[in-house]
Amino acid sequence: MATQRTGVVFGRLSGQERGWLASVLRDETVGGALLLGAAVLALLFANSGLAHIYFTLVNTEIGPAALHLHLTVEEWAADGLLAVFFFVAGLELKHEFVAGSLQNLRVAIVPVAAALCGMAVPAIIYALASTAAASGPNPALHGWGIPMATDIAFALAVLAVLGRGLPASLRSFLLTLAVVDDLGAITVIAVFYTDKVYFIYLLIAIAALAGYWYAQRMRVRTAWLYVPLALIAWWAMHASGVHATVTGIALGLLTRVERDDGEAEAPGEQLEHSFRPISAGVCVPVFAFLAAGVDIRTIGLSHLVHSPVAIGVVLGLVVGKPVGVIAGAEFTRRISGIKRSQAVHSADLLAIGLLAGIGFTVSLLVTELAFPPGPLEEEGKTAVLVASVASALLAGVVLLTRRRYYAALAAADAAEELPDVPADPSDAEDTVDSAGT
Repeated sequence: MATQRTGVVFGRLSGQERGWLASVLRDETVGGALLLGAAVLALLFANSGLAHIYFTLVNTEIGPAALHLHLTVEEWAADGLLAVFFFVAGLELKHEFVAGSLQNLRVAIVPVAAALCGMAVPAIIYALASTAAASGPNPALHGWGIPMATDIAFALAVLAVLGRGLPASLRSFLLTLAVVDDLGAITVIAVFYTDKVYFIYLLIAIAALAGYWYAQRMRVRTAWLYVPLALIAWWAMHASGVHATVTGIALGLLTRVERDDGEAEAPGEQLEHSFRPISAGVCVPVFAFLAAGVDIRTIGLSHLVHSPVAIGVVLGLVVGKPVGVIAGAEFTRRISGIKRSQAVHSADLLAIGLLAGIGFTVSLLVTELAFPPGPLEEEGKTAVLVASVASALLAGVVLLTRRRYYAALAAADAAEELPDVPADPSDAEDTVDSAGT
């Protein structure tokens, strides 16, 4: 969706943007496969005779208490490994601002609005559904942030299997949507899921981040400065009471991604190439293995039908996400007078909306922050798994029905000509050809 004519959304991408997008999608798709494998392995361990070994590993505490770092293995994964994941998300968002779909403010408003509505609608549906399902006091309401997130790795893994030929502009839209979604999720975590803030440590974190920004501005290139600053910022943010993953996305946004004269790559590009495989191939799968292990035998799937948490999460992700994403994108596009590429139909937006309902990684993280260890947390995690799989299956059905169209579109796009497929009649007045002519 990036680098397209002003006033046109979902148009053809430039060659440079296609290359960047292909690189991102390749790593995230492999990461998605590893993520799924890690989650399945965790469920097998947690529901077998090896459950005691698995939960002992997850709850083992290590680290120096004097530095506020005596954490369980699962907490190290959530606070440490996911900080790397959010660092990469911050770099991707910075790229979108500087050279991608968010550099054109008029067109950028569409994915941003889709992401915001895709967060707000699931939260509202969760609150209404969980309240209606509860009787008496409703501690489940604290989990309203769980269905707000989109797991881009999981979503792209589904696309890799079932969505071959999907226009690159839609893949870019999904990526931008998910990255903006991550920024929104980390903001929600920082503001609403932080119990107490220790401002001395927060000021130390801000000072370290400011030092990182200034070093970037002064074109300092040595890792001997950046690594200590990043570690100090991460530690201080954790000690302040604000979730440490906030540091990751802040560092990503503060990194320079525009090239200076004579530079082959900007620092942001170099870091993204280095850390994205680590994030997708190690950090996220390890976190999934440690977080997704729920002993379903102690819950009972039949119990989930009456659980306010489960009902809210499933409806929020499976229904709220696609409704919010589609409504936000289409309403914003129409009131802004932005045309939609003729290559993109309403069914394609539905597929993207359903893919956005795959919550998983960040939803599991918010579940851990929303509820203490116990039944509510287990119900929330199980519901995230069920809802993510359901969203993936529904998106797969839509993508399969569009496979022949995507094949024709890919062939036409390779020849840089308009696909010989008419736009939806209801959208005729709002569409233009994919080349923006």
